[in-house]
Amino acid sequence: MTAYRPRSTAPTRKRLSLGLAVAACGAWSSAPAQTLTVEQLQQRLERLERLAGVAGGAEGIVLTDLDQRLRILERRLGLQEEEREAAARAAPRIAIDQKGAAFKSGDGNYELKLRGLLQGDARVFLGDSSQNDTFLLRTARPTLEGSLGQRGAYRFTPEFAGDSTSIVDAYADLRFDPAYTLRVGKFTSPVGLERLQSSAALVDVERALASELAPNRDLGVQLQGEVATGRFSYALGVFNGAVDGRDAIASNPDDDFEYAGRVFFEPFKGGDSGWAGLGFGIGASTGEKHGSGNNFLPRYRIPGQATFFAYRGSVIAAGEHRRWSPQGWFYRNGLGLQAEYIASRQAVARDARRKELEHHAWQATASYVLTGEEAGYRGVTPSRPLGVNGGLGALELTARYGELRIDDAAFPLYADPAVSAARIQSWTLGANWYLTANLKLATNYLHSRFDAVAGGATLPDEKAVFSRLQVSL
Repeated sequence: MTAYRPRSTAPTRKRLSLGLAVAACGAWSSAPAQTLTVEQLQQRLERLERLAGVAGGAEGIVLTDLDQRLRILERRLGLQEEEREAAARAAPRIAIDQKGAAFKSGDGNYELKLRGLLQGDARVFLGDSSQNDTFLLRTARPTLEGSLGQRGAYRFTPEFAGDSTSIVDAYADLRFDPAYTLRVGKFTSPVGLERLQSSAALVDVERALASELAPNRDLGVQLQGEVATGRFSYALGVFNGAVDGRDAIASNPDDDFEYAGRVFFEPFKGGDSGWAGLGFGIGASTGEKHGSGNNFLPRYRIPGQATFFAYRGSVIAAGEHRRWSPQGWFYRNGLGLQAEYIASRQAVARDARRKELEHHAWQATASYVLTGEEAGYRGVTPSRPLGVNGGLGALELTARYGELRIDDAAFPLYADPAVSAARIQSWTLGANWYLTANLKLATNYLHSRFDAVAGGATLPDEKAVFSRLQVSL
C-alpha cells in the first residue's frame, strides 16, 4: 500500500490538513501526518464521527467521500458547540462573595440575593445611671432582595432582635427608568439624612439626636429617581404617617396621610475636583395626626436609648404635623463629615387647650480613616483585610456632637418638668476597626447632659461605653 500524497489543489489540501489536525487532537497516534495512508485517515475520521454522533459515510477509499464526511463532521461539531454555549447562557448562575449569596437566571432578568446584618452590643453605664449594664442583641436581620424581570425589584427584611419579630422593610419597585422608579410597601420615609443611612454604615454605635425628630419606616407609595448621572436625586411619597423617631404601625390609625419628600444634590460627583464628595439637600414632611398614645405622639430617647421626654398621658395630637431638614455631607479620601438640622412642629391639645409645639435638633459627625481607605456614606471597605497578605484591616476614628431642644411651651401643661428634660446635649468619641468587608468592631464613649425648665428637675448626666460586633453581608 502506497502512502497518500496530497493533491496540489488548494481546497483538497485545506480539508485534509483540517482532518489531520482533528485526528491529531484525538491523540490516537503520534505518527507524523505525512506518513498517514488514506485508509488510516478514514479510520480516524470514522472514530471522530462516532464520538460526534455522525453516521459513517460510503464505503471505499475515495478522497471526495472523505472530504464530504469531513464537512458533515465540522458542521456537527459546530452545532454541538453552539448548543453548549446556549446551555451555558441559559443556566442559572450562583455567586457567593462579600455581598452575600446571589442566584441569577441565565438571561440575568431574575435574581435572588441573600444578605443579612447581625449586631451584638456590650453596654456599660458609668456613674449614677438608672440603666443596667448589659449584653444586647441589637440587630438580627436577614434580607431577601432581587429583581423580577427588567422592570421589577423587591426587598424583604424581618427583624428578629428584641422581644418580638417585626418587619423592617417590605417593598417592591417598578423601575421605568433610573429617573423614575415607583416604590410601594414599607420603607424609610425620605426626610432625615442619617435615618436613610443603613445602620451597618453608621460611624457610631447609635444614631444621633437629630434622627429622633425624623420619621423612620412608614407604609406608602413613593416616586424616586436620579438624573444627571446621579448628581441629582429626589423622592416624593404619600404615607400613613409615623411619629418622630419611630416606625409606623401596620395600618393607618387616624385616616390621615402624610406627604414626604427630599431632594439631594451632588454637583461634582464623578469628577476629579476636590469637591467631588460634596452632597447637600433638604427633606420635609407634612400631614395631620389626631389621637392619643404612642401611635400619635413621640417619646424622645437619649443615645443610650432611655426616654428623656414624653408627653403627659392626657395630651392628644390635634392637627398638623410638619418637619423640615436641611442636610449635607462631605467625603474626601479618609475624611468624612455629615451634618443635619431638623425641626418638628406638632399641634397638641389637653383639656380643650391647643398649642403648636416645635422641637429642634441638629448633629455634626466627623470621621477619619487612619489606614488610607476612602470614607463614604455607605461605609468603609478595608483595602487590606485582616489575615490577607499580612493585612490588619482599616481603622477609623469618629467624633459627634448634637443637641435636641424641646419647645419651652410644652411645660408644664403638656409635659411633666419633673421627669422630662427641656434640652439634651450629647457628644460621642469612637473608634471603628473594620477587620474585613463584613466584620466590624466599634467602641464609643457617650456623654449626655440635660437642661430643665425653670422649676423642673435636672436629670443626671449619662456616661456610657458601648462596644459592638457587627457582621454584615
